[in-house]
Amino acid sequence: MKYTRLTKEQFEELHPEFINFLATQSIDKAEWDKIKTENPEIAEQELDVFSDLIWEGVLSRTLYLEHFSTNHIFLFHCFEQHIESIILKSLVPETDFLTKEGLQWLSDNMFTENIEMKVGNREYAEERNQAIFSLIQQGAFLSDGQLYQQIDTIIKS
Repeated sequence: MKYTRLTKEQFEELHPEFINFLATQSIDKAEWDKIKTENPEIAEQELDVFSDLIWEGVLSRTLYLEHFSTNHIFLFHCFEQHIESIILKSLVPETDFLTKEGLQWLSDNMFTENIEMKVGNREYAEERNQAIFSLIQQGAFLSDGQLYQQIDTIIKS
């Protein structure tokens, strides 16, 4: 597998897509039930291939990621050949960006000496989608990019 297998909940959500995936391989419900019973290793392979296809599609469309920790916020803008980042770090140790209060504190202190802001840009060290997937495995999540764009606009003005 290139990525990770989808969870049971994700498979349930993508049930219609999985049925279409099997149909493209001329596998109907009866055949699928037979494969699961008689050749579970083939069924496992099919689940893995489908998972990789779904991940590949999601990652190919990913433009923004966010990762929050107690004292840091990492914002990423994913391009074809490189990734740009904005990193916000609280210099006040008791700040917790994982709470509503911490995010309000950030809003109130964004451009003060209490926040260290770094902007970065780097080429992908590996294939684009694999690099994005690696960030997701480290805790980043897909984003609409609104926070990145707001801060980027302020930085550039």
